[in-house]
Amino acid sequence: MATLTLDDLDSSLDSAARAWFHEALTEAARTTDGPQDPTGPHTVPAWETRFASAGRHCGREHADSVRTHLLHAARADAATLTRLYRQGTAAERRAVLLALHHLAPDPADGVPLIEDALRTNDTRLVAAAVGPYAAHHLPPHSWRHALLKCLFTGVPVDTADGLARRARGDTELARMLTDYAAERTAAGRPVPADLHRVLALTSPTEES
Repeated sequence: MATLTLDDLDSSLDSAARAWFHEALTEAARTTDGPQDPTGPHTVPAWETRFASAGRHCGREHADSVRTHLLHAARADAATLTRLYRQGTAAERRAVLLALHHLAPDPADGVPLIEDALRTNDTRLVAAAVGPYAAHHLPPHSWRHALLKCLFTGVPVDTADGLARRARGDTELARMLTDYAAERTAAGRPVPADLHRVLALTSPTEES
């Protein structure tokens, strides 16, 4: 899930993809240096079109990193991040979620997007949603349900940034985990092994 550096991307992309990527970065940076092309008030900026087509030009394995760098180059504000998320495909939404920690420091900007992703059953979105932004800004109630969502969808709980810190001493989380385990057992279903690990972390004396 880690974003590749620019140097690593340059080494990984072929010549055509690398040229496309650097043209896209230039277009994204241009949005912070002056006015856009005067082609109409509702014209989609060129870099946003590139943001959508990153997987096709640079490969799906590099799309997250390419999109994240485009967001940084454009210094995408909260309105842009929200629009790209709401209008984007699952892959585009994932890139927005991964970039929130650096681009949307205000919880009011990013938390609604995190909570929306956690309402899906798309494991890639769920995994992206429980990153550093959620660890710092997601309210306790929502964060507890995010962990349960990981358990329900099979996303490894280690994906959740700040897990040990936020779980420690959380008696309400312990209650929710115990209830969930009881429900699974009563239904004849296995209890995820990760559940017991998180339950142990809820002890006030548990070390990270």
